[in-house]
Amino acid sequence: MSTLKNIWNCMFSPKLLKIYGNGPVERFYEPQPMERFGDQVIHSLYIIWKLGVYTSPLWGIMLYNKGYFETQGLAFLSKFVAGVGVILVVSFCIRGFSRAQNSTYQKFLEVLHRSEANIAESKKDLIKYDFDFTAWPVEYDLSEIMTGTRNKVHIQQPVLYQNTFQYITNIPFRIIAYFAIHTFGIRLIYPGSVGLLQAVLEASLLQGRSRLVDSYRGERFKLRTLDDNDIDSMFIDKRNTSHNGNTLVICCEGNAGFYEIGTMITPIEAGYSVLGWNHPGFGGSTGMPYPSQEQNAIDTVVQFAINKLGFKVQNIIVFGWSIGGYSTSWAAMNYPEIKGVVIDATFDDILPLALNHMPKWWEPIVKLAIREHVNLNVYEQLYKYPGPIQLIRRTEDEVICLKENDLLSNRGNNLLVKLLKYRYPCIFEEPQIELLNEYLSVTGVKQERILEKYNVDENVSVSLLQSYISEYSKSYPMKVGEGFGIMEKSQMALFLASKYMKDFKSTHCVSLPSEMFTVPWDINIESDYVFT
Repeated sequence: MSTLKNIWNCMFSPKLLKIYGNGPVERFYEPQPMERFGDQVIHSLYIIWKLGVYTSPLWGIMLYNKGYFETQGLAFLSKFVAGVGVILVVSFCIRGFSRAQNSTYQKFLEVLHRSEANIAESKKDLIKYDFDFTAWPVEYDLSEIMTGTRNKVHIQQPVLYQNTFQYITNIPFRIIAYFAIHTFGIRLIYPGSVGLLQAVLEASLLQGRSRLVDSYRGERFKLRTLDDNDIDSMFIDKRNTSHNGNTLVICCEGNAGFYEIGTMITPIEAGYSVLGWNHPGFGGSTGMPYPSQEQNAIDTVVQFAINKLGFKVQNIIVFGWSIGGYSTSWAAMNYPEIKGVVIDATFDDILPLALNHMPKWWEPIVKLAIREHVNLNVYEQLYKYPGPIQLIRRTEDEVICLKENDLLSNRGNNLLVKLLKYRYPCIFEEPQIELLNEYLSVTGVKQERILEKYNVDENVSVSLLQSYISEYSKSYPMKVGEGFGIMEKSQMALFLASKYMKDFKSTHCVSLPSEMFTVPWDINIESDYVFT
């Protein structure tokens, strides 16, 4: 009886992928032939199922046209489904029997069961294994930690309807928009949430995760959010081992990015402690990356960094790439004391990009879908953050430009202009906005020539800003520049633009080199420092 019970437990136990710290012989777990066969069948059926779901409109119409939804056809389909079910059950049984005979797997299962009872005592043994994250014990549950409700800052939703008549006439569009976003729309915006893509990337994700553990002594954690999603995260601790290790960089990935193969390497190589995490629905994280779930996820990650890892909020930098700028700006808005924000290759608002990639006649539906369900307005959140900000623009970015090979159409420019207009309204008037657009339409040597043409002096500009701060305050918006002439305002405008935004000659998906990851410029800092 105990043998049967053991086989039953092994049938549905997690898949073991790798064993750390046992040398080259057991770096990757080697399943026995029967277990490997069972796994291959189960995995193949999973891929077929996912393909079937995504192509269901096509084969559904085909089956209907061939009469398979009639009595005789339904009988055949029932037998086919039953046959596949038998194959699946047999595969689970074969896998369970093989695992029950494998001493290596049994040792892993023993550690896993002990960790479920007491993760604190068993974590040292558990981190030696890499396995299906669904079985990883929860180590930080925000709903259990929070003793009261914390006031969160939320951006005000835009007014979409001027009157009741307009609201009623838009109901059909709203229904279509809702179903579009909650079926294929969210997956178009966040393709990393597509299970089929994750299955294709499984080997690469394991390899990347192994690198973080093997080379950088990374530690994996499962975090539970207030809406009961589990977030897959990885922490690299460089405190007391690196000059910059007391500062934590929290990385927010792009719409098809995972911490295993994403932005973490950049701050790691710069010598910082780093915390990476996967969006809801990405990798081991549960849920789907709707804005509310993204907000709860990054909130949990920051709380975990403060309360569990022991970092002061003043020693945290949030680093976002591409669509990760949304969760980054939300964290900045809700944790205004953080040390700084670095945003790479992101946009001010996702709506112009969505409209740019959709047919013109879809515009009313796209606007409703974005504004009501996926309103990723980075600027509306970022401007509420009062601390240092560094924007990085990819000069050959093919993703967030509205026009191919048109640098001025990069939506990162819009983010910069809006941010500077809010923070320094007396500096950025119409002539300065035109000059700023000229500056942003070029890069490299051509930008330097514009700075030289207007005699931009860094020391003078910093001195003027510091004088204003000493007399008034550092809070935004600043009224610095009220008595400036046109030339003085132009000089200050160009200086601020050069400090807030750095250009990186690359396309959208190239990894940011560590030397490009600069400390966000602050008015009280007279020069940039590069993470080394």
